[in-house]
Amino acid sequence: MLRVAVPNKGSLSETAAEMLSEAGYAGRRDPRALNVADPRNDVEFFYLRPRDIATYVGSGALDVGITGRDLLLDSGSSAVEIASLDFGSSTFRFAGPSGRFGSLDDLAGHRVATSYPGLVGGFLAKAGVSVDLVSLDGAVESAVRLGVADAVADVVSTGSTLRAQGLEIFGPVILESSAVLISARDDLPGIAILHRRLQGVLVARQYVLMDYDLPLALLEAASAITPGLESPTVSPLRDRDWVAVRVMVPRQDTNQVMDALYDLGARAILVSPIHAARI
Repeated sequence: MLRVAVPNKGSLSETAAEMLSEAGYAGRRDPRALNVADPRNDVEFFYLRPRDIATYVGSGALDVGITGRDLLLDSGSSAVEIASLDFGSSTFRFAGPSGRFGSLDDLAGHRVATSYPGLVGGFLAKAGVSVDLVSLDGAVESAVRLGVADAVADVVSTGSTLRAQGLEIFGPVILESSAVLISARDDLPGIAILHRRLQGVLVARQYVLMDYDLPLALLEAASAITPGLESPTVSPLRDRDWVAVRVMVPRQDTNQVMDALYDLGARAILVSPIHAARI
């Protein structure tokens, strides 16, 4: 039975659970449950702190897990990223008092507070910059004002929290993170099945099915607008001068594509959601 680590709380938890449900796996009904067996799919899920998942997977205690790329790199685990799951995005940056730091080299010899000492320390080591890392469990943005550090390295979205503490972003991006599927093994067929199912969920979220009728003479022009993943499915209609076309279209482009097809001469343009996919 494949043993899968799933975030039990935090920003990754809810979306990870939704993806696994959409992929056909059983989920926990009791939010306090620590593990759930899914014998139908030969899987057992273990609900753990996101920060601990890479350690469990890297040690071999569990076979595969869902966690953040930032947490994986920070852990020093031997587990590796199998695939990005396209949610839980975050950006890690350096920040310091306004006007004090302009580049990464300016940090040399200073104290840098972070909740991700492994990640930040590895980044600085590769850059050849030596600092005194101050490891904190949270509220990193307050470290400079409270005199614990000279600069910070933290997750940044709009930067408003940092600005409220008198800090400004500087230097290169440390990491663009998102939720990832990780494992330390590649010899278990269940991992490939899990990966394929989750990729199918991503495809279903990113694409829609579009059907439309079109004069046969316009098929080449329409195919340029809707090329599909390989090519459109084309079926004859009773009127031999017309065809029916079915194709996958990126969800975000749906209305623009419908407008372009209508202007070309397509009619009966219909859009349907995709509930599951294997590409």
